[in-house]
Amino acid sequence: MPGRDFYNNIKQKIMRNIVAVLIPIAFLVAMAGCQQGSASGEENIQKPDLINDTFPEAQAEIQEVIDETFQSLIDRDADKLISFHAYGPKFTHFKDGLPREGSEANEKGERDLVAAISDWEYDTNDLKINVFGEVAVVTYHADFRPTIAGEIKQLHYQTTIVLVNTEQGWKITHEHFSPLIEG
Repeated sequence: MPGRDFYNNIKQKIMRNIVAVLIPIAFLVAMAGCQQGSASGEENIQKPDLINDTFPEAQAEIQEVIDETFQSLIDRDADKLISFHAYGPKFTHFKDGLPREGSEANEKGERDLVAAISDWEYDTNDLKINVFGEVAVVTYHADFRPTIAGEIKQLHYQTTIVLVNTEQGWKITHEHFSPLIEG
């Protein structure tokens, strides 16, 4: 009959084998849990509600762009005015029911406007800044009062400005000015 040492030896071998099998299994289970946790963690990250969230920081940045755009008109600084635009193949501009214009025509129009005015007063009535992540739509009822050739013009427009958040900040990529019918 085998002795006590024999049974202790077998017991130790069995324990070593169990430990040798359990440690890798425990490691694999732990790793799977971490991976599953990170995957489910990604699912638990709250995505912004692009329709209902207001994005106040972006709204403030965009308000600054709008203010600086008008300040560049007051200062008669065409280069600064142009710098707020994302001119390129996707830029579009509509005004007064005329055909759509692109970057070149818009830049020329902006430079011609700055050259023609001696003063610029304005109000952006009913201003609304809607941010949809990296894109924003700004709408307002424009009351522009440029002084051209010594005469104050009164221009009322329904205005839509689309901006895109670029590496250089928010840039205008679309402008639409339609005559505002008072009513």
